[in-house]
Amino acid sequence: MPPDTVSTPGGALARQFWAENPIFRQVLGICSALAVTNLMFNTLLMCGGLIWATSMSAVTVSLMRRLIPQRVRMITEVLIIAVYVIMVDIAMRVFFPEIHRVIAAYVGLIVTNCIVMGRLEAYASKNTPFNAFCDGLGSGLGYSLILMAVATVREVLGFGTIMGYPLPARELWWHQWTLMVMPPGAFFVLAGGVWIARWFAMRREAAAAQSPPAPQAAPPQQGGAE
Repeated sequence: MPPDTVSTPGGALARQFWAENPIFRQVLGICSALAVTNLMFNTLLMCGGLIWATSMSAVTVSLMRRLIPQRVRMITEVLIIAVYVIMVDIAMRVFFPEIHRVIAAYVGLIVTNCIVMGRLEAYASKNTPFNAFCDGLGSGLGYSLILMAVATVREVLGFGTIMGYPLPARELWWHQWTLMVMPPGAFFVLAGGVWIARWFAMRREAAAAQSPPAPQAAPPQQGGAE
């Protein structure tokens, strides 16, 4: 069933969170996965910004779907996304100025993130605001799940910390993986995660295909004429 035909809010959220996860099922938006996932807290802020921009842009486009002319539809969607991304950028600049100096360029790239644009085009522009919000939320959460997993592996192996806090007794057992500090480290971790997730998904699909169909109840017999 295509993503734009999911009609229930829960179904839209669940489908984007796992069944059609933007990264390991559709391989979209991996630029951020390669750029900002060396530290978990930086990644957490980036994920929060994307969740906000995706869900709120979806609601806005859904509310305006009958008012936006078709010939300017995509440029209007870009402007809507930009409004919410600017809010994220201002909030980061105020509350996390040190981190903002590191990831500001990548925050701006949310405007052209194919995950956000794809969900607005495929779902938000054709469905009700609450359904669109759940779809955008599920997409953002699914994206964040993978990015946080990549960031956890990279920070532990590359810096020996979790959320900036040193690992226990790391001087006794931890050795730095320099590759994990560099962008190629994100590529290898992400590729391994995608491979594992697809492997599990293929096993489940194969098991479902081999399972025997449920027996059908016999039709009731009609009694003969008395």
